[in-house]
Amino acid sequence: MAEGGSQDQTLVSGVAGRYATALFELASEASAIDAVSADLDAFSAMIAESDDLKRLISSPVFTAEEQVSAITALLAKAGIGGIAGNFIGFVASKRRLFALPGMISGYRALVAEAKGIVSAEVTVAEEPSAKRLDEIRATLKDVAGKDVAVAIKVDPAIIGGLVVKMGSRMVDASLKTKLNSIRLAMKEVG
Repeated sequence: MAEGGSQDQTLVSGVAGRYATALFELASEASAIDAVSADLDAFSAMIAESDDLKRLISSPVFTAEEQVSAITALLAKAGIGGIAGNFIGFVASKRRLFALPGMISGYRALVAEAKGIVSAEVTVAEEPSAKRLDEIRATLKDVAGKDVAVAIKVDPAIIGGLVVKMGSRMVDASLKTKLNSIRLAMKEVG
């Protein structure tokens, strides 16, 4: 048990980690891991789309009562309830909304770990086709030996190729890096 506990410590830590772990345990006991994940994803999308919500979450200017009132109204409007809704409301009442994005990330990491899923971030120059995305997923699954949750990031600055970050490993097969290597080699020769 101590070994698993220490693994959780490295997976998520700090205030956000403690809250994420508590939420994960509650969701596990209620057999609601996927439902909580869906609600947290929906709330996370709301945060990404709204500068006002970002301000509400990050600004210490708002009182706990103002934060709880606003969050309660948003959760009701979005149809987020149950464990996730209660959790977000609790976090607001404890004035910990500033750490909510970290809590959501920590929860996702715990879910992935429990399901044996490895996360990978793939940076490409342009949005890949469905076929190309399937090829990337299959290749990463072969390398990892597990299912891989792939997050695609589009960055035209890499010109072409891709950059893959999976766990502590990173493979940079971008055209930009290859051109920079050639440029450096040419400087050394000349």
